[in-house]
Amino acid sequence: MSKTKTAKPNRVTDERPWWDTFPWWAVIIIGVLLWMGWQILTNDNYELAWERIIPGLSLTISATIQAFAFALVIALVVGIGQMSRNVVLRTMSRTYVEFVRGIPILPLIFTVALILVPEVTDAINGPLERWFGWELKLSFMMRAIVTLSVIYGAYMAEIFRGGIQSIPPGQTEAGRSLGLSRHQTMRSVVLPQAMRAIIPPLGNDFIAILKDTSLLSVLGVLEITQRARQFSASTFKFREGYFVVGFVYLVLTLGLSVLLGLLEKRMTRDRKGER
Repeated sequence: MSKTKTAKPNRVTDERPWWDTFPWWAVIIIGVLLWMGWQILTNDNYELAWERIIPGLSLTISATIQAFAFALVIALVVGIGQMSRNVVLRTMSRTYVEFVRGIPILPLIFTVALILVPEVTDAINGPLERWFGWELKLSFMMRAIVTLSVIYGAYMAEIFRGGIQSIPPGQTEAGRSLGLSRHQTMRSVVLPQAMRAIIPPLGNDFIAILKDTSLLSVLGVLEITQRARQFSASTFKFREGYFVVGFVYLVLTLGLSVLLGLLEKRMTRDRKGER
């Protein structure tokens, strides 16, 4: 008798072919960036736009870093304030967050930079002039930085609040049982653990601040977008001007996204059993 072969059942696997998981999007974006860079290098009109616009890059980067630093301080204070036992501090912190998050960024820029900052400055200058004989003056650049700080401080405050609340209550109880005060427990026990959950979204907000520096052009700040507007208006080369601006922002944001991804991978490698 002949033996009949039984067919082996098909195994179910989660493995996908390489072409299904390959980052084609990165290849496309890199190709576009290379093409844009080639245009700037070889075309006189694009090269002229580059020379007129690129001096504003240092101002864009400086405004981003300063606004992010100030926003971090605001966010930490307001984020902790939302969890305070003091009803006044908790209410004020929550009101600030909801107020800022409920208004589009552009109207807020005009409101803060052109109304709130001058009024607060005048209120501070009164006592300063009487007591010390000098007054505080803020340039439009500093008004712009303060504006971005106030706006993103509200968004980042929610990141701090969520990161702190993600820590199990047992960690706070352990700190208090060791004789630490509430503030010491927050500073030495809770915040160091919460940073793992806080840093990645803070990185995303840093990139968002970088992109939103373009809105400061409405205040006349000479960052790259404002320089592109001036170049395009004076030469009528709108395509070249905004082409260069798009190229610069793409390079900056994609570079930061790669660094942020590496940082996030490093911070979470212990969860994957890596050493």
